[in-house]
Amino acid sequence: MSWQSFASASQKFADTHASLDAGIAPANAAPPTSGSSDVVAEARRYLGGNPTGRGRLWCAAFMNLVLQRSGHRGTGSDMARSFASYGQRVSGPQVGAIAVMSRRGGGHVGVVSGIDAKGNPIVVSGNSGHRVREAAYPRGRIYAYVVPTS
Repeated sequence: MSWQSFASASQKFADTHASLDAGIAPANAAPPTSGSSDVVAEARRYLGGNPTGRGRLWCAAFMNLVLQRSGHRGTGSDMARSFASYGQRVSGPQVGAIAVMSRRGGGHVGVVSGIDAKGNPIVVSGNSGHRVREAAYPRGRIYAYVVPTS
């Protein structure tokens, strides 16, 4: 291995681990798509609140609101699973991707804002403890990651 190859590999390793420690996507993760940081920023504006005014079952309504206010078309559905067939599928978590997950009694949806040290997506979602919250979710719960195409 040449010195340049070794230096490049070492830097990639350092970048990946520094990113994981900081709770953000590692350097070798798929790059955010155009406008994805706008989706995350828009979602974070509502942390701790409930911009939908609904009392229950509002995670998909929140995701649609965030998409609309960041210049994207949503699904128009109140069902979290509607996002599994939205936009373009991606193979894993990336900042700005929409994470569609299972939960007992239904589903849940939110936008990936980072990845924790264990590789679990950090997601901003509505109706998480009856408010918009940013939290890590077990990666095994996520059955689809999609990115907006419009």
